[in-house]
Amino acid sequence: MNPKAAIYCRLSEEDKHKQLPSDDSGSIQNQKSMLQQYAAEQGWEVYDVYSDDDYAGADRNRPAFNRLLNDASKRRFDIILCKTQSRFTRELELVETYIHGLLPLWGIRFVSIVDNADTANKGNKKSRQINGLVNEWYLEDMSENIRSVLTDRRKNGLHIGSFALYGYQKDPDQKGRLLIDEEAAAVVREVFTLYAHGYGKTAIARILNEKRIPNPTEYKRLHGLRYHQTENSTLWKYDTISHMLTNEMYIGNMVQGRSGSVSYKTKQKKPRPKSEWYIVKNTHEPIISQDLWEQVQALLTQRARPFQAGSIGLFAGKARCLYCGYTMRSTVSRGRRYLKCPNRHVSKDACPGAFIRTDALEQLVLSELNSLSEQFLDKDALEQSILSDDHSKELQKQLQKTIAFSEKKAAEYTKALHTLYLDKVTGLISQEDFTEMSKEFTAQRIRFERQLAESQTQYANAAEASAADGVTRLHEIRSQYLPLKRLTREATDCFIDHLSIGRRTPGTKDVPVEIHWNF
Repeated sequence: MNPKAAIYCRLSEEDKHKQLPSDDSGSIQNQKSMLQQYAAEQGWEVYDVYSDDDYAGADRNRPAFNRLLNDASKRRFDIILCKTQSRFTRELELVETYIHGLLPLWGIRFVSIVDNADTANKGNKKSRQINGLVNEWYLEDMSENIRSVLTDRRKNGLHIGSFALYGYQKDPDQKGRLLIDEEAAAVVREVFTLYAHGYGKTAIARILNEKRIPNPTEYKRLHGLRYHQTENSTLWKYDTISHMLTNEMYIGNMVQGRSGSVSYKTKQKKPRPKSEWYIVKNTHEPIISQDLWEQVQALLTQRARPFQAGSIGLFAGKARCLYCGYTMRSTVSRGRRYLKCPNRHVSKDACPGAFIRTDALEQLVLSELNSLSEQFLDKDALEQSILSDDHSKELQKQLQKTIAFSEKKAAEYTKALHTLYLDKVTGLISQEDFTEMSKEFTAQRIRFERQLAESQTQYANAAEASAADGVTRLHEIRSQYLPLKRLTREATDCFIDHLSIGRRTPGTKDVPVEIHWNF
């Protein structure tokens, strides 16, 4: 039977000549054509074509790439065929992990036709490693160059985002310039005007939802922009209104760099302090007048009323709606403090609306906690159940995974050595190839056996330390917290992961509450 080849293609930038977003780019099509022709010339059967368009070589979350690796692990083909090694990956770590590690172990050959990478040719392993190193340097240099260019553009007040802020659109004739999108800008003006007239943020969200006005993310989607939403909700929310009312972009100032990437190898972002933002004034036409802006900012300052000066509410961030999962907010009515689901107030159909008095919830949690204390605290079963703190449990869990992985890899290399010896005996490989490959396989087996022994020792030490620390922790909890006469934020953080709260059962005073403990 002819060998089966899996063709992998990748392009990092969107082709400007696509007719539809779902179409493959011209460059991807050219890669496919070249690789299919090469496979035919070699007499290889094409198993499947895996294509990642608009994905960078350092992106490990490429869907087709991960599907390719999954199929490779199941030995569904014999060869992976690419145009260049960098199409497969630009990371040296992945070159070593897959091209020089797992693929040979799975019996899969890697071939790239432009730079002549071929794992069947033992002589070009060093050139493949050099290619990987050069590609890694390329990624780092490119990241620094792009960062430098983007910083310069930010300092000059040019917009560099993929999407314009809601209320604006990109100028098609001048890169980096924003123009007012009148349809969305009218909504922005309405939001600022309503707040200036005394409407709250939740009330404004409800007004917009009742008018069936799409929120900013839904607005982008409806206008054909390929915007990735973090949630599927099309509703205006309190937070959306809040962010809009404090955004200087609406008075003509360009504000960029609120967050930055952790590393060029990941898309993860982290927020930056305001002192590191890039703010350039008067770069585009304002939607909101300076007078209206100042009026709204003054109102925002006046209305900022914390629960208690310098303190956090008992259940802040821990109380969630039982129906929609949204974090509940604190409110005051007739001198009493309540927790309620904000979704109920932004749209009548969004959620049934969880609602409970804060003091009633405190008494319920306190009663339940002290009841558990009386029933179980002195029993050996509870002592054993909380012997390990979260950090120790996580450490032991990770060590267990490492032990299992090391055992598996050591066994695989032992089996690979046995297979290699049989191949030498039957004449499938030469003595020279056997010697070279057996040295590498043996070294890998020894490495994983050593890792296994070290992990088993660490696991035993962690378990012993966990038991000792757990007893100490148990006594600390007894002495510091239990029994409780009044719930404190410190105790809430110690005992409660989160609370799921519903709406009062009709005809009763009962409110459904699910307490998710930390133990």
